[in-house]
Amino acid sequence: MQRVCFLLKVRQDRIAEYRERHAAVWPDMLGALSACGWHNYSLFLRDDGLLVGYLETEDFAAAQAAMAATDVNTRWQNEMADFFEALDGAKPDEAMRPLTEVFHLA
Repeated sequence: MQRVCFLLKVRQDRIAEYRERHAAVWPDMLGALSACGWHNYSLFLRDDGLLVGYLETEDFAAAQAAMAATDVNTRWQNEMADFFEALDGAKPDEAMRPLTEVFHLA
């Protein structure tokens, strides 16, 4: 199982709304994530907008590709794009760059 961690930055003026949106993620989005191999997916948000994402999957590239092929993901990414800083025209899921794991306590 691959453990994946990534960072993004939520715009300071959109943090409250970002939290609200994630308190009510669309059921079809949740189903797609599970069906596409995203397990133990968590998002952690600091008060300054730093977002830390963590998930486990068999193959991150395959899990990303499977999600990218779903209509619900396209709709979700389009709605979420304005919440983030420095995407440079990418959708949030395209801007996710996994961090290199340097330690894991098994």
